[in-house]
Amino acid sequence: MKRITALALALLCLLPLPAHAAPAQVTAPSAILMEKTTGKVLYEQDAETQYEPASVTKVMTLLLVMEAIDSGSLGWDDMVTASTHAISMGGSQIWLKENEQMTVRDMVKAVTVVSANDCAVALAEHIAGSEDAFVERMNQRARELGMNHTTFVNCTGLPTPGHLTCAYDIARMSRELILNHPAIREYTTIWMDTLRDGTFQLSNTNRLIFYYEGATGLKTGFTDTALYCLSATAERDGMELIAVVMHAPTSNDRFESCKALLNYGFANYAITPVYPEAIPPVEVILGGQDTVQPVTARECSILLEKAKAGTVTTQMELAPQVEAPVEAGQKLGELRVLVDGRQVDAIDLIAPQEVPRLSIGGIFKRFLDTLFLQEG
Repeated sequence: MKRITALALALLCLLPLPAHAAPAQVTAPSAILMEKTTGKVLYEQDAETQYEPASVTKVMTLLLVMEAIDSGSLGWDDMVTASTHAISMGGSQIWLKENEQMTVRDMVKAVTVVSANDCAVALAEHIAGSEDAFVERMNQRARELGMNHTTFVNCTGLPTPGHLTCAYDIARMSRELILNHPAIREYTTIWMDTLRDGTFQLSNTNRLIFYYEGATGLKTGFTDTALYCLSATAERDGMELIAVVMHAPTSNDRFESCKALLNYGFANYAITPVYPEAIPPVEVILGGQDTVQPVTARECSILLEKAKAGTVTTQMELAPQVEAPVEAGQKLGELRVLVDGRQVDAIDLIAPQEVPRLSIGGIFKRFLDTLFLQEG
């Protein structure tokens, strides 16, 4: 009996520990929570089921706009002209008139704050020549990001057969936007603003911007068939999270579901910096200096469950010596970061500057110096 009991206890120890209690307030059928820097999924619920994304589609539209700006092919002050097609969109809009011109800056503001369909199409046409050509780029970018459950048919999210994605894919494109194009935050955090010299009022469709601490964006969506969707981002203590919900039955459900996801993430996880212990110098053979002091190749911060804060350890492996010349950036060793005994990261230890090799004369001089020191 004792053996059976011991065996049972041993098997229990091998079972995974229970995860944190899931956010009970997530009433949307499909949801996901992702950390920006690592892309790690902290919580998911039916996150790969396809739904219509409504205007959350515009996350990809904005991503391509920001990529064009950052590449230099599009400027913030470039003038965009509204076409007949652009002004015919309906739905959320700022009522562009045909041939009306507006800067890229103001159109991006209109898309992010009030989800303007007319501005989204005008930007798409300006960048790619037509909305269809822009949508081809959207789908190509989706494939590059591994959005395997996504097909875009337009750049607005207006109801169209076959226009589908999932919560996981939305989180991926949202992460790409906020991680690599932080300037978008200037627009996604606007609560109220104006266009057309103050004559047209804007009020953000994402009410989390107004009342959720640390909210940074990102995009709402609603149609009769998509129901209520939201990609919500927020940052606290250096950690930014992405919460996505799809097909929520009411507007309040989408906001409360995302709020619950974000609260769950901030309560249970943190970005924790890791500092190595004192790193000893490495001997340099035949070098212009006797040693080189290794440094970490990059800063190290890890996404950590707060409950495991005391289990972070490091292991260091260094070459005992290297032969000159030593190049700046040359790898001298490695710092391994472990959480609860399991490796979660590894950072190269490198030479911060070059160490030239001694010349023949230099070698002879060092030999003489050593000899005289020994005699003394």
